[in-house]
Amino acid sequence: MMWCKTVIVLLATVGFISAEVYLKENFDNENWEDTWIYSKHPGKEFGKFVLTPGTFYNDAEADKGIQTSQDARFYAASRKFDGFSNEDKPLVVQFSVKHEQNIDCGGGYVKLFDCSLDQTDMHGESPYEIMFGPDICGPGTKKVHVIFSYKGKNHLISKDIRCKDDVYTHFYTLIVSPDNTYEVLIDNEKVESGNLEDDWDFLAPKKIKDPTATKPEDWDDRATIPDPDDKKPEDWDKPEHIPDPDATKPEDWDDEMDGEWEPPMIDNPEFKGEWQPKQLDNPNYKGAWEHPEIANPEYVPDDKLYLRKEICTLGFDLWQVKSGTIFDNVLITDDVELAAKAAAEVKNTQAGEKKMKEAQDEVQRKKDEEEAKKASDKDDEDEDDDDEEKDDESKQDKDQSEHDEL
Repeated sequence: MMWCKTVIVLLATVGFISAEVYLKENFDNENWEDTWIYSKHPGKEFGKFVLTPGTFYNDAEADKGIQTSQDARFYAASRKFDGFSNEDKPLVVQFSVKHEQNIDCGGGYVKLFDCSLDQTDMHGESPYEIMFGPDICGPGTKKVHVIFSYKGKNHLISKDIRCKDDVYTHFYTLIVSPDNTYEVLIDNEKVESGNLEDDWDFLAPKKIKDPTATKPEDWDDRATIPDPDDKKPEDWDKPEHIPDPDATKPEDWDDEMDGEWEPPMIDNPEFKGEWQPKQLDNPNYKGAWEHPEIANPEYVPDDKLYLRKEICTLGFDLWQVKSGTIFDNVLITDDVELAAKAAAEVKNTQAGEKKMKEAQDEVQRKKDEEEAKKASDKDDEDEDDDDEEKDDESKQDKDQSEHDEL
């Protein structure tokens, strides 16, 4: 029994040691810019990130993150870490996003790069391994991007994953597994999952339509046919419009000047439209013809779709119209449970944010009411002053009139 317990402890210890944290960034250090590099790519007007918990938060210190601070700017900053490969193990990418400015249009995603990235020249066309996170622009675009690079081309997920669009903190998590499956979580709740081969167009389709197959000439795909015994009634054909029988020629109508008078046309109540014979079930109907498929000779399976041979830089490469987004709680690991534990705190964070924001909103509401009341009172005073001036003017006119009479 003691030997069994020892084995269990050893296995648990080995499992713990094998877990890797490649990057953990909570922006809890005022010197965060010492490890993050801003891009200086020419031709772009870049904005700066500032360290702040925002205007409403749960914990002023723990909730600090880097916030976009200038409207209508590109943002490009990245951090390098020891390179790794996710071969034969999970890859977990997680971070939090807080659009406290109620974003109208802008990105909230991260990009993972290999070690060849020149951080000082990072820009929108820089090759990346993975792009993941929310993107919002107007009412039409509110999605979570999951994009993988494969053989030099970026491939977008075929599914539509809706992102959060409120003003509170949300955790976004991507899990890529060695069995070529994936999961996307928001606030620790799974919102999408599946197989990499099925949900991205990495590979050619397994089957294609047989190029040598054609629909047989005698294939009848008409479900119904006209009744050959059905005949059009003799009185069917009626004009669509007829002269208005109640119309009369105006009395002042001059045929020589106005031309021959014709009554206006009206819809014919007896018009039945184009005649169509009744339809009968087609006794020769074979159903819709389906083009037969064959194995695609260009399809080559790949059990390493999940594999990223080298990752060593995470970057924010964004455009935002209205600034104010706060990024925090960045985590890249192979430990799914560790990521879940970190994201579990989001409910407490959101509760604290909502409590503070509601209090701020109430203060602002009262302030707005007081200002509105002051403005209304001032308008009433101005009206009273105008009335007094009019009374004074009227009295002066009356006095002047009496004086003139004297």
